[in-house]
Amino acid sequence: MVSLAKCDVAIIGGGLLGTCISYWLSNLYDIDVVVIEKEPKVAMHTSSRNTGVVHSPFYLNPEKKGKLAKAAFVSHDLWKRFTEKKGLAWKTVGTLEIALDDAQHKILEKYLKWGIQNGISEKDLELLDRNEVAKKEPNISCHSAVFCKTDVAVDYGKLTQELKNESQKNGTKFLLNHKVESIENKKETVINFENKTQLSCDFVINCAGGYSLDIAKKFGVAVQYSSLHFRGEYWIVQKEYTDLVKTNIYSVPNYPDFPFLDPHWILRADGRSEVGPNAVPVPSPETYSGYVGNVETFISKLIDVVTGNARNLLLNADFMNLVAKEWLSSVSKVVMIERVQKFIPKVKPEYFLERGTAGIRTPIITPEGKFLPDVMELEGPNSYHILNYNSPGATGAPAYSAYVVKSLQEKGLLDYTTHTKESIWDFEKIT
Repeated sequence: MVSLAKCDVAIIGGGLLGTCISYWLSNLYDIDVVVIEKEPKVAMHTSSRNTGVVHSPFYLNPEKKGKLAKAAFVSHDLWKRFTEKKGLAWKTVGTLEIALDDAQHKILEKYLKWGIQNGISEKDLELLDRNEVAKKEPNISCHSAVFCKTDVAVDYGKLTQELKNESQKNGTKFLLNHKVESIENKKETVINFENKTQLSCDFVINCAGGYSLDIAKKFGVAVQYSSLHFRGEYWIVQKEYTDLVKTNIYSVPNYPDFPFLDPHWILRADGRSEVGPNAVPVPSPETYSGYVGNVETFISKLIDVVTGNARNLLLNADFMNLVAKEWLSSVSKVVMIERVQKFIPKVKPEYFLERGTAGIRTPIITPEGKFLPDVMELEGPNSYHILNYNSPGATGAPAYSAYVVKSLQEKGLLDYTTHTKESIWDFEKIT
């Protein structure tokens, strides 16, 4: 092994969250911060492969997901300021969350209350009946909808790259093309890479997205948990039909306890419109096409599912029925579009000739065989692990990362002298 220079804090994961954390640490301290990323660029996976929506947290339960809701609400203005400074796209599109029947309408009434509790102004949320929806979007058919005026389309991949540049100005080093192979927990943590180099550090922050649980287990943390990977697929609307609907359309999920998202109509920052997603089980966080991927990885994941916590899900009839439906919507464009036709009757399969960008989310499975509902933060040997950081994680990343750093300060895990530099955002105000 070839030893690299020692650092104070190593961050595993060069996605949006890891880059945001590196920005705060390098802004607040004069310390050696290194971001470890196995890819040649930052944000090559979930941070770029998402809907690009800056979400307003009206649909998040403030009791169960209060931290994520607060981060999303606070980060809205942070992202706006950042895009203005960098000259990046900030396209206010709004969102209609639609109900197809009276039972779903009652959920919308609940969302309206949650939105106000989560800080959204009453003037930015409206509960509309079907006629009011039809006036706004004539091609939408529904029972009712919550209209949120403040949702925005951005490009999170570009945001991450620009934030990386700011972090580098503060002194952060980005160690690209370095995949973690193993961890040695000594007085100083030693990270061994597959390219036969190693890095020693005083403290490690693990925010490796779909691989965060694997990394945590290398530290002996969260060994009782397991995970599944679900690919969300989209279809791009042909240009002549892009304006069929001019607002983001989300539908109330029928099974909120499972990570299966009911279909959306999404407006992208570059002007495209897409429909999706489904939620297709895949063997790895990078199986963006096909269903098996690397055979060795597939077999390993299959064994993990059959022998681990997820095996309880195989006995859940609702879950298995949903898996079958999601798979059908993956192999058949017609099946996918039929789902969208429930609320946009005019769309036809021939309006969609090209697949959009697929993304993968990796929910954590508890020892009881349930999907973990919220983000989880765990301390380990000289380390801190952020697991199950899913949607609206991109939206909330600036504020959430500040909360993480504040928490580490309060726990005494960042025992360094602060030396705040000029910043785009105000750390003390956020935290």
